[in-house]
Amino acid sequence: MPDSPLPPVLRADEPGSFPHAVLAERHPAIIRQVRDSFPYGPDVRAGLDALLDQCTDGAIAPLPEHAPDRDRWLTWGLGTYTGRSWFDVPWLWSESYFYRLLLQTVGYLDEGPWRGIDPFRPAKRAELDAPETDEELAALDSLTGRAPEEQATALLHGSLWGNRADLGFRLSAPDGSPSGAGAPALVADDSAELWALLPPGRAAGTLCLVADNAGRELVPDLLLISHLLAHGHIARVVLHVKPHPYYVSDATTADVLDALRRLTAAPGAAGTHGRRLWDAMTEGRLVVRAHPFSAGPLAYAEMPGDLRAEFGAATLTVFKGDLNYRRLVGDRSWPATVPFAEVTAYFPGPVAALRTLKSDVVTGLDAATRDALDAGENRRWRTSGTHALIQVSG
Repeated sequence: MPDSPLPPVLRADEPGSFPHAVLAERHPAIIRQVRDSFPYGPDVRAGLDALLDQCTDGAIAPLPEHAPDRDRWLTWGLGTYTGRSWFDVPWLWSESYFYRLLLQTVGYLDEGPWRGIDPFRPAKRAELDAPETDEELAALDSLTGRAPEEQATALLHGSLWGNRADLGFRLSAPDGSPSGAGAPALVADDSAELWALLPPGRAAGTLCLVADNAGRELVPDLLLISHLLAHGHIARVVLHVKPHPYYVSDATTADVLDALRRLTAAPGAAGTHGRRLWDAMTEGRLVVRAHPFSAGPLAYAEMPGDLRAEFGAATLTVFKGDLNYRRLVGDRSWPATVPFAEVTAYFPGPVAALRTLKSDVVTGLDAATRDALDAGENRRWRTSGTHALIQVSG
């Protein structure tokens, strides 16, 4: 990490700030969405009401003694933050713990009929089954006649922009779409460096891809993986997903299977990609991981040793999406021009970020780009999802 003192960790204690709005507005909206998604009984509904009161006006509560992950959360800071306001602790931590308590409230982790039932599954499935998904899959046919490098570029950008309007983001957007959406703008583009690490035809090494959202973001991630395997950019891919439902849209193993079935059932090029991915999984060339730290409230600078060893052995690790970016660089008030390579110097191997901007944290911009964005009409360029970046350090 940089030699100079680290900037402060982001908190949600400033009214009018983006983190404050997430806790005060988005989390209540998510609780209402979950209430309406299933016919939960009176006990669960009362628990959701209590969680709403706790996370808006109350204090952080401990996990019950019998919680299977209580010890893990204690090592992640629960003992320090119990009893404090949700708005006065690190924003990344409070967000993560909210989703953990939501799972507890709906019985996801307990013995009983609701065990393992994803409270966000109806929303994820609705997006995956939407007509827009059919249109996007049909558009793949137009790529088949292009040169492989053109296909690779198109699929990389499909993966980059795929999470532009994930479900959690849309819940707090006025019209259900990114505010100020216009022509996409890359604020940093290290795609040449990415392809230099993954040249075609080599068919060697391992790519780790840390996924973000399910549905219509995960599908283009899988399509990119399919192309990389088919054209020998890499021999093996490890797809890291969340071990349980998280941040509304975040992908789990079940979501990977849903997306894979969606592809294999599609006609044309999409179906070809789906069958290729299915075979790659059965042959061990595509592996799914669900490490507990993937749904943790800490930056990746604090990752455990086994995860560090896996990333260190990879040819390249790609972090997808906004939340993973915050965890990769640290959820702090970084100057936008601090070098990406500097804030990720701790990482054990080559690393890349594919991310649309939907939170305040950003690094690696040149001063001219930062100044132009700050002076532009869209003063919410850091949070509106209208800009993106491809950054590489290797």
